[in-house]
This record gives sequence, structure tokens and C-alpha cells, in this order.
Amino acid sequence: MKVKRIVANIETQHTSKARPFYEKILGLDHLMDHGFIATYGSDEKMAVQISFLSEGGSGTPVPDLSIEVDNLDEVLTRIKDNGVPIVYGPTTEPWGVRRFYVRDPFGKLVNILTHL
Repeated sequence: MKVKRIVANIETQHTSKARPFYEKILGLDHLMDHGFIATYGSDEKMAVQISFLSEGGSGTPVPDLSIEVDNLDEVLTRIKDNGVPIVYGPTTEPWGVRRFYVRDPFGKLVNILTHL
């Protein structure tokens, strides 16, 4: 038996609030909408991974989600253009990632990163 995927579930009564952040800013595809659930994703092949943290690294709080992108500068521009406050960074970390933190429309702390 193999785990095929791990899905992040964020509780909200306002699923439509996900679209501007996850589709328009991060570029995920709107895969499904049944009213009670809106799902965004990508056809990228992704590794199954789950992390357990005592801190977020560099003394930061543990993020709710970590999203790796191929062009951090492009996402950073979209974040700024949409008035989303940056909570941390952008910075290059000693373990080989460049990243920044923002809060999504539901208040979740999101670590957006790229490997160097």
C-alpha cells in the first residue's frame, strides 16, 4: 500500500474567498466546486510529504501551509499587486530556500518558497 496524496483541508463557510488568492495569485486550477467544497490544484507531479515542526525556521511561527513555486518573484509581485501583507521575508534561508510568509483569506499562515 502507498499513500497517493495528502490533501490540506481548510474549514470555512466562505469557500468563494479562496479563488482570488489560490487561483488568481498562486495560479492553481479551480478543479471542483460543490458549494460546500471548492478544490484548487495543479497537474504538476508532486511528492507526498507531511512535516512536523517545533517552529517555522529562523525563529518564525509554524506555517499552516508551505507552497513551493517555480518563480517566487512572480508570486511576490502578484501578492504586492493584490495588497496582501507580507508577514515575513522575502529572505534567503541558510538551508537553501528563498521564501516569504503571508496570510490567506482565512487567516492561515502560508509559507511561499522556492528551492535555490
